[in-house]
Amino acid sequence: MTPGTGEWGTLLDDLTAEWAELDEWLEDADPGRATPAEGWSIGDQVSHLAFFDDREYEAITDPDGFRASLAALLSNGDLTALERDHLARGRSMGPAELRKWLAHSRRRMVDAFRTVGPATRLPWYGPDMSARSGATARLMETWAHAQDVADALGVTRVPSLRLRHVAHLGVVTFGWSHVNRGETPPDRAPTVELVSPDGGTWEWNPDGDGAVRGSALDFCLLVTQRRNRRELDLVAEGTTADHWLDIAQAFAGPATEGRS
Repeated sequence: MTPGTGEWGTLLDDLTAEWAELDEWLEDADPGRATPAEGWSIGDQVSHLAFFDDREYEAITDPDGFRASLAALLSNGDLTALERDHLARGRSMGPAELRKWLAHSRRRMVDAFRTVGPATRLPWYGPDMSARSGATARLMETWAHAQDVADALGVTRVPSLRLRHVAHLGVVTFGWSHVNRGETPPDRAPTVELVSPDGGTWEWNPDGDGAVRGSALDFCLLVTQRRNRRELDLVAEGTTADHWLDIAQAFAGPATEGRS
């Protein structure tokens, strides 16, 4: 596939659209306003996205430099410094400067993605991943952190078909959700059958072990841990599916318990 075209180009266009929606909400937002993520303000959500967009850009354009900086971070042993430093940087900025950081980081990252093919292997925090997986993860992170901003501002989001990218990542991280908690994943993942925003059906693993059924929006809120399972329209059929909904985590990092 030619870089930046076809399904790959559509994914990158969707990533840009997710950022544009968030940017509209940020225009008049107070960066210091608290979000549902404990201890995180709207500004923190923005600086987190901007920082990791910068890191993705580095992984695409200077993979050896990215690996060297990662090795230095790991040798230091203080992994919390990564978060502490970029949140501090964001907190030192005014609203306009913060938005400018995110816009610059996002645009150059997407432009860099368009120069490579979707199967290109890129370094990241953990195993290398394809450019397609990296872009999907950035879209998921944008959507999830934008949800925190929307909740802080009282914005009611209109779900779009871009949710399919988030839902897909939620499905394919079934094994990761178990391994991240020191568990051995079951041999077969459940079937996942979701009602899309346009009323259609999205399905994965048709011959799975049990099933998860419900709203695509609610599934995405669950796997990004933006809502508690008890608040959501999701049905688990079988013990494999039921346990997965308790531990589902579509993002990297230590296992977390989600929202109360």
